[in-house]
Order: sequence, then structure tokens, then C-alpha cells
Amino acid sequence: MDQPSTPHPRYGVTPVEAARALTGLEFMRAIAAGTFPAPPMMQALDYRLTHVERGIAVFEGTPDGRFLNPLGTVHGGYAATLLDSCMGCAAHTTLPAGQSYTTLEIKANFVRALTGKTGPVRAEGKVINAGRTIVTVEGRLVDAAGKLYAHGTSTCLVLPL
Repeated sequence: MDQPSTPHPRYGVTPVEAARALTGLEFMRAIAAGTFPAPPMMQALDYRLTHVERGIAVFEGTPDGRFLNPLGTVHGGYAATLLDSCMGCAAHTTLPAGQSYTTLEIKANFVRALTGKTGPVRAEGKVINAGRTIVTVEGRLVDAAGKLYAHGTSTCLVLPL
């Protein structure tokens, strides 16, 4: 089920007390719906959460000239950030209230260069396994036609919030 994303989301950090009371899925849905602010990182790189369900998180953004490296392609950090976001947030959707996570490890494979002309891209994160202390996740970064630009895996450590 898609959640509506706000056209001009507000950005900020949700108070820990508010986040602690919700499951990870409830928390991520509140961000997608605009009930809680989107993280400042999403403003800095101009991407948004467009879909969330248990074990899945999808972000969309459009790389442009602001993200070019000295050689004229989009810096790999842009793709890595979208992958880290979709995989980490997919992991978060599996957590009970009072728990959080941190990225313990991320592996990214870049299979083609993003450019200022690539257009919109979608980062799709999907949980592989959700354990009590470790969640493993996979992610894919694709363009509007479904062409793969990067893929990766992540290990997330579950922590008390």
C-alpha cells in the first residue's frame, strides 16, 4: 500500500519520546504521511520516502548537477545514501516499539554511472532476514524504466531507542 508523500515535506528530527512509542512500521508510515518530519538528510539530497510496508521501504529522487563529481558524473555517495536509506528503513519497519537500528555494514555495487541526465531514480530496500539483534537487507537503485544503476546489501544492528 502506497502512502501519500507530502508535496513540500517539513524536515527535522522526531523527538525520541514520540518515536519510542511506535513500532518501526508505524514510525516510517508517519514520516511518509508527513505526520513526522522527514529527516534533514532527505532535504540535503532532495529525495523522499514514497512507499513503506513491513520489510520494504522505497525512496525516490532525481540526481542533478548539484551532485556531480569532478568528472561530471553523479558522486557515488548519492547512490550509496539512497541505498543506505532504503535498506535501513526497510529494516526499521520490522522493529517493535522502543527499538531502533544502526547500519553496521553496507556493501554497494555500482553497475552504471548516474548522470545529471539520468532522471528520476528509485531505491528499493527489502529485508532478507529480521532477527532479534541483526537485520539483513538488500537494495536496488533503478531508473524510471527499471534499469539497474546500483545494488547492495546491509547489516543493521538492533538497538534500544
